[in-house]
Amino acid sequence: MTDLIVEADGGSRGNPGIAGAGALVRDPEGRILAAAAVPLGQASNNVAEYTGLIEGLRLARGIDPSAFVEVRLDSKLVVEQMSGRWKIKHQDMKRLAVQASQILPPMQVTYTWIPRAENGDADRLSNEAMDASAAGVRWDPAASAIQPQA
Repeated sequence: MTDLIVEADGGSRGNPGIAGAGALVRDPEGRILAAAAVPLGQASNNVAEYTGLIEGLRLARGIDPSAFVEVRLDSKLVVEQMSGRWKIKHQDMKRLAVQASQILPPMQVTYTWIPRAENGDADRLSNEAMDASAAGVRWDPAASAIQPQA
């Protein structure tokens, strides 16, 4: 049974270009427990997707390091690579995948691909991060459209 659900996304306007990542953690009833957006400056879409994953896992660990976590992403690449079904060839992706796999024990984390339409909150956060990145400012959680409910 899943204790926490992480939804994560990342994007790049350009590829590489202005990039940002977003992540949130939900409880099994769907309430948002934590949310974050990470402006990345110039980065590729894949780096942004992995950064969203890393941020989401960090948020989940901060809530409960013993929780079982289902990570939901609209990036088939990240889901398949982190699930071990696809090889990771690019050095940047290898480094980020190792970093992600060290946040929580791998047996506590599962990865699920979801359609982009079902990843709207994480997408909003990644767009807030890209906007902050483009403006050269920090992301302001108080001004975010996505707010924790707990």
